[in-house]
Amino acid sequence: MKNLSNMMKQAQEMQEKMQQLQEGLADHEVTGAAGGGMVQVTMNGKGEMRSMSIDPSLVDPNDVSVLEDLVVAATNDAKKKVEEHYQEKMQEMTGGMNLPEGFKFPGM
Repeated sequence: MKNLSNMMKQAQEMQEKMQQLQEGLADHEVTGAAGGGMVQVTMNGKGEMRSMSIDPSLVDPNDVSVLEDLVVAATNDAKKKVEEHYQEKMQEMTGGMNLPEGFKFPGM
């Protein structure tokens, strides 16, 4: 019975840590870039885009496709950084727990 009680306590602690992590993700920001930094996308830790900046020299009405490609690349770069940050925080939180490879907690 002591093991069950201990497991329940650990589960409650994990739930509290998850709540803190989710709240912290909203405040954490990462910036993805493309075109040598000429296009930048900033997202919070939940993957919500917060801002974008585009160097005015990229704005060419005759060649919109280059700008579109750079926006997609910068967005993907930012999203990758968000996911890496999330995985890093999850690794810190779960410590030595042996979770299956590819396991993702809800919220990400």
